[in-house]
Amino acid sequence: MKHVPSQAAAASQGGAIPVPFDTDRLDALMEAAGIDVLLATSKHNTQYLLGGYRFIFFSAMDAIGHSRYLPVVVYERGKPENSAFVANRMEGGEHHNRPFWTPAVHAETWGSTDAAARAADHVGKLGKAGARIGIEPGFLPLDAYRVLSERLGGATFVDATHTLERLRAVKTPGELALLKSASELITEAMMATIAGARAGSTKTDIIERLRREETSRGLQFEYCLLTLGASHNRAASSQAWQPGEVLSIDSGGNFHGYIGDLCRMGVLGAPDAELEDLLAEVEVVQQAAFSKIRAGTLGGDVIAHAEGVLKASKVAAFTDFFAHGMGLISHEAPFLMTNHPVTYKGVDAAHPLQAGMVLSVETTMLHPTRGFIKLEDTLAVTADGYEMFGEAGRGWNRGGAA
Repeated sequence: MKHVPSQAAAASQGGAIPVPFDTDRLDALMEAAGIDVLLATSKHNTQYLLGGYRFIFFSAMDAIGHSRYLPVVVYERGKPENSAFVANRMEGGEHHNRPFWTPAVHAETWGSTDAAARAADHVGKLGKAGARIGIEPGFLPLDAYRVLSERLGGATFVDATHTLERLRAVKTPGELALLKSASELITEAMMATIAGARAGSTKTDIIERLRREETSRGLQFEYCLLTLGASHNRAASSQAWQPGEVLSIDSGGNFHGYIGDLCRMGVLGAPDAELEDLLAEVEVVQQAAFSKIRAGTLGGDVIAHAEGVLKASKVAAFTDFFAHGMGLISHEAPFLMTNHPVTYKGVDAAHPLQAGMVLSVETTMLHPTRGFIKLEDTLAVTADGYEMFGEAGRGWNRGGAA
């Protein structure tokens, strides 16, 4: 990994701040994609390129005034010393307290068009106004794109989404630790929520309890998909939990930018024999997928084996299997399945898993009379297998136990 000094760091700390990502890998990915200069504009990719930094003021929103927050990290292939961070004016204080690694920091913008103009100016000063510029089309507003097109009239704009996905695909030990913490904290919050729910607790009540449980553990609550009883509807409502009914709780929580995404089951009362049997069927499929996860295994082989086991199951007619990558967003590389259920191509099915990749593995049963029965687990790929994150509560958890 290359390291370059930060001028701001040298001034404030008397030393250099290392580049927080593998610049050799990014350079190779950019070369393969034909990208000369990268303009990262999504909050997750700017966070990655800035070593975990996300501005708290815009963490849960983008809009301000007539426009929106648009962070931009500018990176020239092979020359990290030419990098810049285009930031909101309020981020000047963040830079003063904890300097960004980029040699240039432009904390002068309020909206999308002035951020794009400042980024274009920086690219022009590098002599790259006519270069091949990598952008994130899904995270670049139309007005900002127009400014870039006007100011960099000779440039060719290239979709850099895949390049940045590849860069993030294999997690560092620090990232793995954050994902593990996110998963463990979510399962803890789920266990407390299920134990605290009772007969008559509504879906809205239970979701609000989970939000508080996650927040008290240092997570940023993102969502909760909840079912009660025979219903397959996972939206909040006034439906109340009744004795003997199942509960499925599927939640995503954000821990320093990294997503935990798991599902656990509850029951109000003791699980009967049928419920024990149904969850066991789900577990068989989960374990089938787990058995194939290790570095070097083709991603598609994991999927095929689990689907084969599910096909032979007595619950196959109303049960589904899915697996996807996890990290700064809830579906990222490796992409193992095509349009199932999220719309993207399973481009990694034919490629080997690598140690440090993180997978979410989920088996979902829509039982016609007992309801929504699901397990979703997070696993980090290792050289000889996997490590499960947040493995607590994978059986039937009793409601009202608190």
